[in-house]
Amino acid sequence: MVVLEAEVRDRPKAAPTRGGAASRRTEHKEPRSPVRWALLGALLVFMIVPIYLLVVNAFKSQQDILDNPFSIPLSGLTFEHMSAAINSPQFNVIGGYGFTLFLVVVVDVLCILLAGPAAYAIARSLKRRTQLVLLYFLAGTFIPGAAVIIPVIYVLREVGLANTVTGLVAHDVASTLPVSIFLFVGFIRTIPVDIDNAATIDGAGRYRTFWSIIFPLMRPAVVTVLILNSIGIWNDFVSPQILLSPSSGHYTVTTAIYAGISQYSTDLTKVFPNLLLAVAPVVIFFIYMQRHIISGLTVGAVKG
Repeated sequence: MVVLEAEVRDRPKAAPTRGGAASRRTEHKEPRSPVRWALLGALLVFMIVPIYLLVVNAFKSQQDILDNPFSIPLSGLTFEHMSAAINSPQFNVIGGYGFTLFLVVVVDVLCILLAGPAAYAIARSLKRRTQLVLLYFLAGTFIPGAAVIIPVIYVLREVGLANTVTGLVAHDVASTLPVSIFLFVGFIRTIPVDIDNAATIDGAGRYRTFWSIIFPLMRPAVVTVLILNSIGIWNDFVSPQILLSPSSGHYTVTTAIYAGISQYSTDLTKVFPNLLLAVAPVVIFFIYMQRHIISGLTVGAVKG
């Protein structure tokens, strides 16, 4: 009898059936709140309506836009205004694509080269002064960029970088470092320190340990930082407009649109097509990469 009881006690428990697991999931499933769906629906409409107006009115005549901006006159839609916006040298939105893409690439590369090692040093150090350095970087996330643009102009003048592409790149890199370092520090702290110790035993220095071992593991955080920085630089208007005067001859997408349509602001057949050309690439890019943003922001949120 004792042997039989021991066998029964030591026998592994049978795996729950699929139906039982499904029933438990159903029992613990939260009820759908109508208030939640109503709020999500209102938010969806609030975000979709401006995009709808931008897309529809980019292919309509001036009179159709003024009479009924929400309508879709199938017989009145035309690609003439969009073609004029693409080929017009006066607006030069397509030309602004190249310069804006150049800024995005250069700023992203410099930001990763600077933020990565700094975040690694902060994350692996337990000294109080190192944590104060992290708080110093975090303080930069609470300062609006437009509030420091005038002091930045004076600083660039003193160092001889006023009204230059180098000065704009330096400003953009400095403005992207706080958030980048914050995200990198949170992610690196989830990586076990034993990996660093093993690399040290193998003879690798701190610099090689980071770039050869730690940095490849940071792929979700790096992708998130690249996406957020790229969208911010593409949509930035204040910095290139003030730091690069028209005499520099360089226009980003946003400043090219402003320079082109500011004197024709009442001509909606020029406003809507150019705005659509500027917004479309970043919207498509964000929709395609949004899952990487979510995974990169949450991967370092919980340690364990």
